[in-house]
Amino acid sequence: MKKELKIEGMTCAACVKAVERTVKKLPGINEATVNLSTERLLVDFNNKEVSIDRIKEAIDKKGYKALELEEKSKSPEEILNEMKSRLILSMIFAIPLLLIAMVPMFIPALDKIAMNHLSVFATIQLILVIPVIIVGRSYFIHGFKNIVKLSPNMDSLIAMGTSAAFIYSLFNTIRIYTGVHTMNLYYESAGVILALITLGKYLESIAKGRTKDAIKKLIDLSPKEATILKDNIEKKVKFEDIKVGDIIVVKPGEKIPVDGVVILGETSIDESMLTGESIPVEKEIGSNIIGGSLNKNGRIQYKATRVGKDTTLSQIIKVVEEAQGSKAPIAKLADIISGYFVPIVMTLAIIAALSWYFFGGESLSFAITIFVSVLVIACPCALGLATPTAIMVASGRGAENGILIKGGEALEIAGKINTIVFDKTGTLTKGEPTVTDVIGFAVSEKEVLEIATSLEKHSEHPLGEAIVRKGNEDNVEVFDVEGFKALVGRGVEGKISGKEYFVGNDRLVKEKNLYSDELDALVNKLSREGKTPMILISDKVLGVIAVSDVVKETSKKAIELLHRKGIEVVMISGDKTETCEYIGNLVGIDKVYGGVLPEKKAEVVKELQGVGKKVAMVGDGINDAPALAQSDVGIAIGGGTDIAIESADIVLMRSDILDVAVAINLSRKTIRNIKENLGWAFGYNILGIPFAMGVFHIFGGPLLNPMIGALAMSLSSVSVLLNALRLKRVKIKEE
Repeated sequence: MKKELKIEGMTCAACVKAVERTVKKLPGINEATVNLSTERLLVDFNNKEVSIDRIKEAIDKKGYKALELEEKSKSPEEILNEMKSRLILSMIFAIPLLLIAMVPMFIPALDKIAMNHLSVFATIQLILVIPVIIVGRSYFIHGFKNIVKLSPNMDSLIAMGTSAAFIYSLFNTIRIYTGVHTMNLYYESAGVILALITLGKYLESIAKGRTKDAIKKLIDLSPKEATILKDNIEKKVKFEDIKVGDIIVVKPGEKIPVDGVVILGETSIDESMLTGESIPVEKEIGSNIIGGSLNKNGRIQYKATRVGKDTTLSQIIKVVEEAQGSKAPIAKLADIISGYFVPIVMTLAIIAALSWYFFGGESLSFAITIFVSVLVIACPCALGLATPTAIMVASGRGAENGILIKGGEALEIAGKINTIVFDKTGTLTKGEPTVTDVIGFAVSEKEVLEIATSLEKHSEHPLGEAIVRKGNEDNVEVFDVEGFKALVGRGVEGKISGKEYFVGNDRLVKEKNLYSDELDALVNKLSREGKTPMILISDKVLGVIAVSDVVKETSKKAIELLHRKGIEVVMISGDKTETCEYIGNLVGIDKVYGGVLPEKKAEVVKELQGVGKKVAMVGDGINDAPALAQSDVGIAIGGGTDIAIESADIVLMRSDILDVAVAINLSRKTIRNIKENLGWAFGYNILGIPFAMGVFHIFGGPLLNPMIGALAMSLSSVSVLLNALRLKRVKIKEE
């Protein structure tokens, strides 16, 4: 059987692996998959061999909390509030601790007071650091537990570093109480590191909460109620009570509750929230309609064909959830190194201390000093700063340039992208109908636009609105119209100065028997160019107005910049393949996928990933959300829907796709900077550890004082910070 459990206490990919590994070790487990984004464990097991209580118990022993979905657990708001409280408490004690420890170093008078009252000086720092350690105890619990399980992570480094600083300081505090004159106290290092790490965790929680909001907003697209027709009586029912086969009534301006087929009436439906296409789709008897879309102007009745989890919208939600869960976590370079670094440093510290005590003939105090010196010099302060400081500066630099980067993982992967998939509508194109051509047959172009504008001024159809906008831009004369009528699915009609005129599609012209080979050739030519022809007729064809979703001015240049970086560019759209190929050729796209349904976009991304490509998806609509989540990096256009923005890893706030290349430049330079930072961080440690072990002391050289070790540690942190600040000045825009 299969069972889903909620897992509390997970913070990173190492936690995911730990839970999966623990569950898979149990008898009767077929598969165990953890989704970090939703904090859910899906386990497939033989209930004759293992019970769900046994699985929960094993997870609880690992240090996490397993709950069945029916059990009450902490809400995201409660978790965030708890983290905020921890952060405030940490800062309340860490800031004065830092000031008390550091200020005397720069003010001689205060330094003299501290020297004369060392026991008081040490006691105050000890009192201030203890609450910070209590508040940050989870780092020690998980960090040391991972060391015991031979899988150290960043929590392990935090725990080791702060413990080394605290234990050594406590050791020296005891020595001060016994009359020894020493200033070797590092309480502030332990306190400030823990407070800053808590700040980072708090910001991560905020970002994680926003990701979950995307799913909630998708669910909210469906109306809470629907009107069904039963025994010729209209009745309001809850959304979840709709059954397959129910006859549903939808009036103009109402949302379609579930998928179905029209059985009565005609209308145009705005499917842009789901398909991304800006032009409403005409619907008549027999047409399929999608739940979550908006009925524009006609009353219809339709039969429900798919409800609940089977609807198109539900499938999109499912794909987004699965894609978020299946996205492989990137193994950070610091995590990989720390997997070897922590156990090696611990081993070296023990070997050095024991060697000096048993073979060097030194005292226990000397051996302890050696042991703690190695841990202090190896304290991962710079290592802990290497990645977050670079990411912090880069994120700020991105924000200054209108690029919102939601986390270090997105920033890291963006630089490795070799294929970028663009949605068409609203991304490469403007996302709204625009008049591109006015062609006169029997009258002038000006007259065509005047008559069409006069008629369409009374229409609410987006194509008509595009014609009216064009007429207003050209300041054409607008005539009075009598007997205006909207012909659903065909066009509009009305009388001007007693003469009847029509503006509509080729279906309307054929009904009036005015279609010709010349008109057919023009209509086909315009259609191949991705344009929608609106034909003006009276007793004959007077002219044609072509409306299209035009390409953005910056699209071609953006593609050129990406090609210069050796990146393959793909376009994907629900629009006709013919239209997509025309747009693709216009801007220089390498590969075009047209006529792709919303739920299939993620499959195209998955196919590209399947042949080893690192894929970024750029989109703006709800229909793009699954593909944004499935891609290695999802990039949303800032002017798009909230759900696309919240499903994405990077948001281009200025809606300028030239910023895609800027984001990739920023990523590549940031990753280079992080690697340099890690080099600095470990360079100090590698040079300092032999000194701390007393290797050079054997040959008469100096023994590294822990104070010097702390200074080296501080220098490594300063160098990392200064290097990260260089990102403020690097060039990320190309001409």
